[in-house]
Amino acid sequence: MLHVVLVEPEIPQNTGNILRTCAATDSKLHLVRPLGFSLEDRYLKRAGLDYWEIAQIQVWNNLEDVKEAFFDARYFYATTKAKKAYSQVAYSPKDMLVFGSETRGLPNELIEKNHDYCIRIPMSKQIQARSLNLSNAAAVVMYEALRQLGFPKLH
Repeated sequence: MLHVVLVEPEIPQNTGNILRTCAATDSKLHLVRPLGFSLEDRYLKRAGLDYWEIAQIQVWNNLEDVKEAFFDARYFYATTKAKKAYSQVAYSPKDMLVFGSETRGLPNELIEKNHDYCIRIPMSKQIQARSLNLSNAAAVVMYEALRQLGFPKLH
């Protein structure tokens, strides 16, 4: 099972969309506080539709708690500051795919300490886009990891 970790997500619709992707792929979603919305937010619920009933979701107070609970997992940090593309990683089951907030991304200190495990999604140099939408970025990386793993338990 893959794990998607959202560190301080801000936009409920993005989190709801990621929840749906996690549910559809039998992946677990981890939300790290503070959240920029209530888990009762109507936009969050609407984006997640009825997948809330089947999704595996856990809320954490901080990233350190996640790492303590999943101490033997590998963590890949999605950031536009990485040199390695997400497709250059050999993923394995139980990997943790970590994404930062929509406006701030992941903390620089976390990126610097884990630069060998930072991944990016290539984007046009001509347009100079800052980043992709969070739910799109999560889906891109998740499906590459799942493709490499042979789409376990998916049809």
